[in-house]
Amino acid sequence: MHPFRLLFLLFLIVPLIEIYLLLVIGGIIGPIPTIAMVVFTAVLGAWLLRIEGFHTWFRLQQALAQGKIPALEIVEGPILLVGGALLLTPGFFTDFLGFLCLLPTTRRRIARYVLKRWLIQRPPSGPGSGGRGPTVIEGDYQRRD
Repeated sequence: MHPFRLLFLLFLIVPLIEIYLLLVIGGIIGPIPTIAMVVFTAVLGAWLLRIEGFHTWFRLQQALAQGKIPALEIVEGPILLVGGALLLTPGFFTDFLGFLCLLPTTRRRIARYVLKRWLIQRPPSGPGSGGRGPTVIEGDYQRRD
């Protein structure tokens, strides 16, 4: 599926899910408790984002001090940002997704998947690898003043 179609579907489907959940939960517990829950999850998410951001930053500094490549921590940073943005978006579905991005176990699973899928599993390139290596164009030139 084309990435723009996927984004279009997400921007169409996610608000519909949010409206549905807000109406259902609001019908069960009432409008004031529903609004209070949405505000509470945003505050809790901001607090958790701050804590997890500091933990990730600390682990990144430790890995650099030990001479290791902090690949997992580098990938976790944008996941934390997405999780924080999702938690600030009003609604229960986005809060659920945001908490998945902020909780250490699920965030690390997502980061490992991203590393495995997009960063480590790239096809080899270069001479003799069967992949497309750098293109070299041979030619002559003359310098004219």
